[in-house]
Amino acid sequence: MTAQEISKLLRDMADPDRAAHAKRYFKTGKGEYGEGDRFLGIRVPQIRALVKRCAAVSQDDIRLLLMSPLHEERLCALLLLVRQFAEGDEKEQAAVYDLYLKHRRYINNWDLVDSSASQIVGAYLESRDRKILHKLVRSDSIWDRRIAVIACFQFIRNDQFDDALKLASQLLDDEEDLIHKAVGWMLREIGKRDVSVEQAYLRAHYKKMPRTMLRYAIERFPEPLRKQYLAGKI
Repeated sequence: MTAQEISKLLRDMADPDRAAHAKRYFKTGKGEYGEGDRFLGIRVPQIRALVKRCAAVSQDDIRLLLMSPLHEERLCALLLLVRQFAEGDEKEQAAVYDLYLKHRRYINNWDLVDSSASQIVGAYLESRDRKILHKLVRSDSIWDRRIAVIACFQFIRNDQFDDALKLASQLLDDEEDLIHKAVGWMLREIGKRDVSVEQAYLRAHYKKMPRTMLRYAIERFPEPLRKQYLAGKI
């Protein structure tokens, strides 16, 4: 299936009312993180269902979709890459990973990052050097930094916490709320697997954490413990 064919199928599903809502939800106004993004108004389950129906799609066609000004076309491209990575051999996975990093300027909203970074970047780096994450986390791009954080979800699933904790420490002073949320989410995921690791990290750092990061990290804690953290009394 070609990029043009997939684009037509997506445009046939367009919903102007839903698109208007998406423009507000994904903060596309002037000065907001999604400034200028354009939407067709398609629900994510519809896009996932389309990806399942797509026959083999070349990386050239996926790249064309990923470079689209339309948000849903970029999301479709990323989900196609996730599928190719999951089904590919080592050479194919390397090609997906390279395409992803080289075109990451088009991965420019939180849902695009969250639907692909751990499945591609994290999965590829699981048995490889992870220096790229520590480079991305120092980027001026909020989306590079979020890719670095969310990629760690793959490691966390396999009880590898060190990279996520190191990145968290580098982002304690980050100014972006979307980064605070991502780091807090990863800390919470660590706590699901080993709460002692999460709490040891929090005891060392929670007083200087942005409030949103802390709230996300302690979301699953018992209420009395949550209140202690929020009151700075641990």
